[in-house]
Amino acid sequence: MEKSKVYFTDFRTRVGVSQGEKLKRLIRAAGISSIDFDGKFVAIKMHFGELGNLAYLRPNYAKAVADVVKELGGIPFLTDCNTLYPGSRKNAVEHLQCAEINGFNSVTTGCQIIIADGLRGTDDAEIPVPNGELCKTALVGRALVDADILISLNHFKGHESTGFGGALKNIGMGGGSRAGKMIQHNDGKPEVMQDVCRGCGRCASSCGSDAISYGPDRKAIINQDLCKGCGRCIGACNFDAIVNRNEDANEKLCCKIAEYSQALCSGRPSFHISLIMDVSPNCDCHDENDAAILPDIGMLASFDPVALDQACVDLCQKATPIRNSQLGDNLADPEHHHYHDHFFDNNPNVRWKETLEHAEKIGLGTRDYELKIIK
Repeated sequence: MEKSKVYFTDFRTRVGVSQGEKLKRLIRAAGISSIDFDGKFVAIKMHFGELGNLAYLRPNYAKAVADVVKELGGIPFLTDCNTLYPGSRKNAVEHLQCAEINGFNSVTTGCQIIIADGLRGTDDAEIPVPNGELCKTALVGRALVDADILISLNHFKGHESTGFGGALKNIGMGGGSRAGKMIQHNDGKPEVMQDVCRGCGRCASSCGSDAISYGPDRKAIINQDLCKGCGRCIGACNFDAIVNRNEDANEKLCCKIAEYSQALCSGRPSFHISLIMDVSPNCDCHDENDAAILPDIGMLASFDPVALDQACVDLCQKATPIRNSQLGDNLADPEHHHYHDHFFDNNPNVRWKETLEHAEKIGLGTRDYELKIIK
C-alpha cells in the first residue's frame, strides 16, 4: 500500500484571517472537493462535550466544515450517539440540551444537530464489519448509516483506556449505539487493589454507573454487576490503585474500535479532520477537564483515518510535555516508570498501538503517511 497523504497546518494566522478560514483552506487542500456532495446528506461526526468539560472543540470549527460542505452542494448535519453511562448525554433530549449549552446550534454551526441513535440510544442499525475478527457486525447509530457521506471532526486528546482519542475513537466508539458501546466495552472490568487504595473518593465521583462504594475502611469497592467497563475510574485514580485484571481487555477494546470504524467508513466516501489542541489527559466524556498535557500543535486532515491518527501520535510524541499537568507530574515523580511514550507516561494502564495496527490489518488504512504542510 502506498503512503497516505496527511495535510497539516499549525494554529498561526496573520491579522485578518481566522482559524476557521485556515481550517477551510486545510480541508480544501486535502482534497475534500473531490467528493461528490451534490444533494447528499453529510454526517459530521463530533463530540459536543460533557457538561463541565471545556476541552471540546468550539462550534466555530464545526461551522467551518459545514460551510465548505454546503458550498460543495452537500446537506450537512452534526451528529453523535448517546453515551453508555449516565451523564448529560445519555438520551437525545439531554444530549441536545448539552450541545446547546456548550454553544452548538443551527446559528453557531450553520447546520442542524441529529442524535444518531435516537431518543434512548436504541435507534441503531446492524451493519457488517469487512474483515472483522472480533466483531462480524457493528451496532451503530442509524443516522450515521443513513448519511451518504461521513466526515469525522475530532478533538485529539489523551485517554485513560485507549491512550488517545482521535479519528478512530470518534468514529468507532462514538458511532456505536448504546448496545454497540456495550459490545466494545465488554472484555474486562477494573478492580481495586485494596492495599494501594487511599479512599480519596475520586474514582466514585468519576464513575458514571454508580458502581463504586466504600467499605468500613474507606477502601473503594467496584460492583462488577453495575460496572460497564468504561475505565474512567482507572484514569481518575492518582495512585494506580485500580487495574484491569484482564490484561488484554484494553487491547480488545482498541481492536473493536478499529472494527467499528471500519464498518462505518466502508462503502461510502469518508473524510477525517483532527485538531490537536487542549490536549487533556482524559476523555472529553468526563464532566471536567484537567490541564493540557501538551501544547497546541495544529490541524490535520486526510482521507485515511489510520494515517491521520498515526500522524497525530507522531506529532504529540515529538512535543514537549507541559510541566504543570498530569503528564508533567508523572514525569517529575522519581518513582514513576518512564516509558518514553507520552500516552503511557500519562496513563500507564493504557494500550494504543493496537488500534492502529489492527485498523491497518483489516484494511481501513495505513500507518505509512506523507505529511503535507499547508501554510
